[in-house]
Amino acid sequence: QEQLEESGGGLVQPGGSLRLSCAASGRTFSTYAMAWFRQGPGKEREFVASISRFGGSTYYTDSVKGRFTISRVNAKITVYLQMSSLKPEDTAVYYCAARTRYGAGFAENDYDYWGQGTQVTVSS
Repeated sequence: QEQLEESGGGLVQPGGSLRLSCAASGRTFSTYAMAWFRQGPGKEREFVASISRFGGSTYYTDSVKGRFTISRVNAKITVYLQMSSLKPEDTAVYYCAARTRYGAGFAENDYDYWGQGTQVTVSS
């Protein structure tokens, strides 16, 4: 059982930046593809970004391309989401997720382990 814990959320002004972190508990972290999802107020949870096991492939939803960057450091069993040029519509609870199966995933049921989420609020 993998435990995931997000951190780094908070309140930021439009145009600002935040870096989210997701720390894993297990030694098999490097065998998982990782992703960030988010759920805004009154919205369904949606895919934001994902990264392959060794970081060679990354995917982003269109609304964050050029503004968000996903990365990972397997030695630290941590995945990051660097968010820049934040907009009010980025306000959401951000969740980290791990996929144990081979290949990329973009839907919630493609992922097997989830963190509890961290709140990001973009407001002036």
